[in-house]
Amino acid sequence: MYINKAKKIVIKLGSSTIVDKKGNFKKKWLLSLIRDIKKLKKNNQEVIIVSSGAIALGQKYLKIKDKKLKLEMSQAIASVGQIHLVNEFQKTFEKNNIKIGQILITPDDTEQRKRALNARRTFENLLKIGAIPIVNENDTTATSEIKYGDNDRLAARVAQIIGADLLIIFSDVDGLYKVSSNKKSLITKVNNIDEKILSLVDKKIYTTYGSGGMMTKLEAAKICMNSGCHMIIANGKHFYPIEHLNKNKLFTWFEPKISKLDARKKWIISSLSSSVKIQIDQGACRALRSGKSLLPAGITKVFGRFNKGDNVLIVDEKSNEVARALSSFTSEEIDKIKGLQSNQIESILGYPSKSEIIHKDDIVIL
Repeated sequence: MYINKAKKIVIKLGSSTIVDKKGNFKKKWLLSLIRDIKKLKKNNQEVIIVSSGAIALGQKYLKIKDKKLKLEMSQAIASVGQIHLVNEFQKTFEKNNIKIGQILITPDDTEQRKRALNARRTFENLLKIGAIPIVNENDTTATSEIKYGDNDRLAARVAQIIGADLLIIFSDVDGLYKVSSNKKSLITKVNNIDEKILSLVDKKIYTTYGSGGMMTKLEAAKICMNSGCHMIIANGKHFYPIEHLNKNKLFTWFEPKISKLDARKKWIISSLSSSVKIQIDQGACRALRSGKSLLPAGITKVFGRFNKGDNVLIVDEKSNEVARALSSFTSEEIDKIKGLQSNQIESILGYPSKSEIIHKDDIVIL
């Protein structure tokens, strides 16, 4: 896959990419990236940005030079810097007639199915209205035990949640290097992250402004490769960085082990319990097999108790297995609205909600 073929792209901006050595925000560089992004959007490609830089900007604003900060202090500084970071993004994107939306995420939001499902819906709706999601780890609430500690793995988790085709990690190096006889050569493609690849990580070679490093980028690559997403590590210091990638092909490319669809199907099927079921009529069976979402009108019974985001087994009226899926409603909610039209959901439940019980992207036909 080439960059111009990826339908959904996550771009991770390292601190050294977005903030200079004096702690100033790189406005001109961001403008060049936005022009690249406008070309991607014209090509009907969707873009999500995961950005570092909140702590660096916070330190600049507060005139704090100490780089060895305790967690509590870094969280306070991040809360100050996050305002400046998003304001800079908002002003710069607005000049180019592009709207943005801010999403703060903690590891729990990506690990727990219910939260991950809700996060994915937020991403989808932002993209639907033409806004670019700007993502950052919620530094102010994450503890040292659950904190990502860098945004490389966070970006990989975001790519996994939204089913991205490509993650581009912009850093201060061209990619992964192999060193021999005091010479270093760029590795252009990686198909498997084994001990041989891990042994190439030399702290003397890789430097970074932020808290990540080459090892965290390889850990991010593992997540991507196991979820069907391609990944690139590239130097983000060039103006028009995506155009530069397309022209110079100077980066390390990580090839996924399985397809994105296979990874999602594997995740849904392997996680499922058959103790909770949704029974549907023949019309709903036909709709699901033709690639449509499950609506309340086609549901006849609910077996067992489950929460939003839980795995459920979908059966027909003869108890034959039809599909496995992730529910957007609780079992109690579905029991109240089964057999009804989607426009009746709000009046029955008493609050606004989604129109489909299970989105087509969360259904695997058996």
